[in-house]
Amino acid sequence: MIDAIIKLLKTMFGGSTPYKIWLAFLLLVTAVGAYFVYIQIDEGLIATNMRDQVSWGWYIANFTFLVGVAAAAVVLVIPAYIYKYKPIKDIVLIGEIMAVSAVTMCLLFVVLDMGAPEKFWHLIPFIGYFNFPQSILAWDVLVLNVYLALNLFLVFYAIWKMYKQEEYNHKLMWPFILFSIPAAISIHTVTAFIYAGLGARPFWNAAILAPRFIASAFCSGPAFMLIIFQIIRKRTTFEISDKALLKISEIITFAMAFNLFLLGSEIFKEVYSDSQHIAALHYLYTGLHGHDRLVPWIWSAMAFNLTAFGILIIPSLRKNFTTLNIACVLIFAGVYIEKGIGLVFPGFIPSTMGDIYEYFPNTLEIMISLGIWAFGLLIFTILTKIALAVKSGELRCSCTETKSR
Repeated sequence: MIDAIIKLLKTMFGGSTPYKIWLAFLLLVTAVGAYFVYIQIDEGLIATNMRDQVSWGWYIANFTFLVGVAAAAVVLVIPAYIYKYKPIKDIVLIGEIMAVSAVTMCLLFVVLDMGAPEKFWHLIPFIGYFNFPQSILAWDVLVLNVYLALNLFLVFYAIWKMYKQEEYNHKLMWPFILFSIPAAISIHTVTAFIYAGLGARPFWNAAILAPRFIASAFCSGPAFMLIIFQIIRKRTTFEISDKALLKISEIITFAMAFNLFLLGSEIFKEVYSDSQHIAALHYLYTGLHGHDRLVPWIWSAMAFNLTAFGILIIPSLRKNFTTLNIACVLIFAGVYIEKGIGLVFPGFIPSTMGDIYEYFPNTLEIMISLGIWAFGLLIFTILTKIALAVKSGELRCSCTETKSR
């Protein structure tokens, strides 16, 4: 047992110099973020730039985006298990690890946005005052925790079986795999319902908000995965075929087309109706009463997404990994801005009293967010390192003589 633990620790923290530098960097950024968390706990949310007029800020923007990244694991699950597409089945485990990391970050952002993180236990059913089923936020916390538990089980079960060199029990796994598909859709759907259900915020009152969330999730999450997969196959001996990566790129192409179509439909509805409820949209795209802080951000996001879509719809550019990687970076940045800065912040402009408070995160909020991202990437890096070591046979159980997977 002790030998197994030692081997596991060596796998987690051993490796090449670039890998150790990467781990050290993530640990450092996480520690810095933790220091700023201490400041926020000590001073309260007044230490942030959020105020009564804008009660959701950078934390909820990151939360919303990361829910989409977590949900995007289904992009690998469906072709891998439902259609039995082997090139993607070989890498689906890494997608599930990414879902675990993303949901962990989501929950941390929710806790930090509470203002009193030490009271997070109120979000736990049967222990705190969960306010279920009346609160949509309670539903969101519930489905996120279910999705996290589901992916943790699938990841650790797969790693354990590979470590023991035993066959999977497909009858045991199949119900969980099937359930993970609607679960992935539900986490982002319920997140969209949190926004759409707020009648006093007309900028979010759109029936197509949930499908927009899903479409954008199937762009940003897989785009991030494409970059990660290329790094893995370059830095390790784990083989990832071009077929798998190009199939994912095709899925991103269709998802981006649908995302842009839904966004265009929503903008047309708002602009053509030209009601008083269009003030938030004006603030975002053209500025409102001299306030235009977000205008360059949203137009940059539009440019990123349209440029990336232009690359993806041309087969020769989509199959060229240099241009494909450029498109993936643009998609990740574009959707991050669109679903974060471009969704959360303008929803509070103007306030219900008609005044305008131009919110933008301060140093504390940015450093805490970077710390949470670093912690999530640390989880992803270590779990992926373990999974790849087990898959390659570097980390195997020697206590029994069993057949390899």
